[in-house]
Amino acid sequence: MQTHNDNGINPVMGTYNRSPLSFVRGDGAWLETETGDKYLDFTTGIAVNSLGHGHPKLVAALKVQAEKLWHVSNLYTVPEQQALAAKLTELTFAEKIFFCNSGAEAIEGSIKTARKYFADKGEDSRYEIICFAGAFHGRTLAALAATGNESYLNGFGPPLAGFKHVDSFDIELVKAVITPATAAILIEPIQGEGGVVPVPFPFLKDLRELCDSHGLLLIFDEVQCGIGRTGKLFAHQWTDITPDIMSVAKGIGGGFPLGAILATEEAAAGMVPGTHGSTYGGNPLGMAVGKVVIDTIAAPEMLETICQNGLALKQKTDSVIDRFPDILSEIRGEGLMLGLKAVIENKKLVEALRGQKLLTVGAGDNVVRLLPPLTITLEEVDIAVKALESACEDLRATEKTMDKKVEEV
Repeated sequence: MQTHNDNGINPVMGTYNRSPLSFVRGDGAWLETETGDKYLDFTTGIAVNSLGHGHPKLVAALKVQAEKLWHVSNLYTVPEQQALAAKLTELTFAEKIFFCNSGAEAIEGSIKTARKYFADKGEDSRYEIICFAGAFHGRTLAALAATGNESYLNGFGPPLAGFKHVDSFDIELVKAVITPATAAILIEPIQGEGGVVPVPFPFLKDLRELCDSHGLLLIFDEVQCGIGRTGKLFAHQWTDITPDIMSVAKGIGGGFPLGAILATEEAAAGMVPGTHGSTYGGNPLGMAVGKVVIDTIAAPEMLETICQNGLALKQKTDSVIDRFPDILSEIRGEGLMLGLKAVIENKKLVEALRGQKLLTVGAGDNVVRLLPPLTITLEEVDIAVKALESACEDLRATEKTMDKKVEEV
């Protein structure tokens, strides 16, 4: 496989520290290299391949649509958009849907929707959005400003104005930063990149009440925690709280680039022709795949299976933590969105698990994320737990060897 051009330079921009692993095919929860090695995928493209690899219904939907029509743009009515939008409004708080291609686009559109809501009311000065430490909202400039992480912002000039950050889930701290310029509050019900950190339900309730009392919009970022990942179609549905606007992506396309902004009719009132757009967003291919994903995952029996398998994974992982307190300290999260907090450097744990043919992904707070396909079986859960045990044994042996060498020096 050629990885460099004639000048010896890799033609792919070096924005990732990529593993040399390369996969050529996938089946369910498994990925296969060109040499035939198989890996159990507990990364799923970072919570994207919600129905695993090569799901027959997704493949069939894509093939059927590909033979009919790929793209026409939003200059015309797209029947497939109407169908998926109708399904999403049936299953959620939303009354209006805008389709895009990614999570960052969904966040950008959500920010614009909130600001335009107030501008249309003659309140142009209300544009600030309150966000939270530990969040991750994407890599575009507005999404980076909402994230507020200095390491992501460094080198890209002054961050976009209009975002305030609160250091913890403390309603008094939120109240303290509200001003006449505040338009909305943006939060992930479960922080993914931040370390799989669930937001306490009472705090979400407090935010809803605070928004109602101050005339603010509440925006949920469910790009990673949505689409069945927690055992509900959306994470906030474990409560009776609903947002005004919600950003969705990742799992909704099952691997096909797809995102969406969901909003109440009131919150979306300012989004009239000319205010926002997307060339590719809502194309027939994405809509065909997204409809199958939602139909499949929203089925009650599917959500119940996600809950059961997630609980099994959590409980069995807990027993490994008990055996290896020098390697692991905690398992947290909901459903099949779980985070293993490591005692050692989480990068070492990711590498050790890869050595056991189990693919995982790191996160903030020294966490390793477990994000298997929502179609994972209990047998595959057992394989993953066994790989975790073996990785911990190897890491313990390595750490002891290194300690011995230090003592000898």
